[in-house]
Amino acid sequence: MPVFEYTALDLKGKTVSGIVDAESSSAARQKLRTSKIYPVSIKEADKASAAKRETPRFSKEIHWFARVKASDVAMLTRQLATLVGAGFPLVSAVDTLIPQTRSPAFKKSLAHIKDSVVEGNTFAGSLALYPGIFSPLYINMVSAGESSGTLEIVLDRLADLTEKQQALKSRITAALAYPVLMSCIGVMVLFFLLTFIVPSISSIFEGMDKTLPVSTQFLINLSHIFKSYWWAILILIGGVVMLIGNIKKTKKGRYFLDKRILALPVVGRLAKKLAVSRFTRTLGSLLENGVSMLAALEIVRNIVGNAILSEAIADAAKEVGKGQGLGVSLSEKDIFPSLSIQMIQVGEQSGQLETMLNKIADVYEREVESTVMSLTSLLEPVMILVMGATVGFIVLSICLPIFEMNQLIK
Repeated sequence: MPVFEYTALDLKGKTVSGIVDAESSSAARQKLRTSKIYPVSIKEADKASAAKRETPRFSKEIHWFARVKASDVAMLTRQLATLVGAGFPLVSAVDTLIPQTRSPAFKKSLAHIKDSVVEGNTFAGSLALYPGIFSPLYINMVSAGESSGTLEIVLDRLADLTEKQQALKSRITAALAYPVLMSCIGVMVLFFLLTFIVPSISSIFEGMDKTLPVSTQFLINLSHIFKSYWWAILILIGGVVMLIGNIKKTKKGRYFLDKRILALPVVGRLAKKLAVSRFTRTLGSLLENGVSMLAALEIVRNIVGNAILSEAIADAAKEVGKGQGLGVSLSEKDIFPSLSIQMIQVGEQSGQLETMLNKIADVYEREVESTVMSLTSLLEPVMILVMGATVGFIVLSICLPIFEMNQLIK
C-alpha cells in the first residue's frame, strides 16, 4: 500500500504534517478528513529513496535530527512486544504504533516495513531493508522468533536487552556529563585568560628594566603564543580530531587505537569490561532465541565495539567450528578476563551457558557503573584543584613583579 506525506490543518487551524497509508491520494485525503484533519498538500513518499537513505553508505549523510535514536527503537520494541503478546496481528500492531512514533524518518520507515510485510515478506526481511536503524542482532533475533513461532517472546527479550543497554549508557553518560562540562568550561576560561587578559596586564611590565621572575616570563611568552597563533592552535586541534577519525575508519588504524585504549591503566580495564558485558549479553540473548553458536558469534563480533576482542571472537569461532568449547577457545588469546572464561566454562559444563552469559554481563555492567561513579567522585575535587592551581599560578606570576615594583618605590 502506498505511503503519502501530507501537510494539513487541524480543527484549531494549526498546521500539522505526517504520513498516511492509503490506496490512492484521494483515499488518503478521505482518511485524513475522517480524522478531522484537512490536507493542504499531499504526495506519495518515495520508498526506494527512503530505503537507500537508511543504508550504511548514506546513513551518515542524513541530518542529525533526522536520525533514528536507539531509544526510539527500544520504545517501539517494548510497545510492539506488548501488542503482539496481547494478541494483535503483527501488521495491526505496527500500524497502531506508526502514529505514536515521534521521529518522521522512523515513522516513514515503519510504514514501508508494514507494507513489505503485507506484500508477503517476513518481518525480519522487512527490517533488513533498514540496516541503519535495526542492527544485525535485532534482525537475526526477530528471524529466529518468526521461525520458532515465538515472536512475542523474542520481542520481549529484545526490549529487555535494548532497555538495559540504553539504561547503562544513560547512567554512564550522566555520570560523565558534569566532569566533561567542567573540563570544557575550564579550558575555555584558561584560553580566554591567556589570549586576552594576560597580554593586556603584562603590557605594564614592558618598560621595567628589572628582570622578571621566571614564572612571569613563562606566562607572558605563553600568552603571546596564544594571542598570535590561537587560530593555528584551533586548526591543530581540529586536524588531530579529523586524523583520529580517519584512522578509525581503517582496519589497521582501528586495531591500533583499540590496542592503545586497552593498554591504558584505568580506561583500558573499563573498556574491556564494557566490551565483554556487551559480548556476553548479546551472545546469551541470541542463543536463548535459537540462533546457532557460530552464527551468533559472527553477529556478536561485529557489534562488540573493539577490534582486539572482535579478532579474538573470530578466532574462537573457528575453534568452536572444529568442536572445541567456547571457554577454551576464548582463553587461547588471553584477552578476556579469567572470571568470564571460568564462568563460561561452568555454563558449558552445566548446560546453562545462556544463563551464565547473562550473569557475566550483569557482573561487568555493575563493575563498570561502580568504577565510573567512583572515578567521577574523584575527578571533581581533582579538577577543582587543578583549576585552582592554574589560576593561582597566573595570579602569582602577575603579582610577583608588582610586589617587586612596590619594594623599589619604598
